[in-house]
Amino acid sequence: MAKAVYRIVPNTEDPETTENWGVEHDGRVAGHYVTKEAAFEAAVAAATLSLGEGLAIEIHAPEGAAGRWA
Repeated sequence: MAKAVYRIVPNTEDPETTENWGVEHDGRVAGHYVTKEAAFEAAVAAATLSLGEGLAIEIHAPEGAAGRWA
């Protein structure tokens, strides 16, 4: 069965920004989110579309303090 995997990852493109989170899927990081929670919500929205296409889904989020990479 095909699977779509989404990962909440730190956004390291611009260290000066406060938008420190993104969503990785298919080897690319998309989005600039201030919190992990916002990135998670975006991942869930994207995963919903994949689920509707009949794919299995996985969403991975790092542990640690709110809004910080662990």
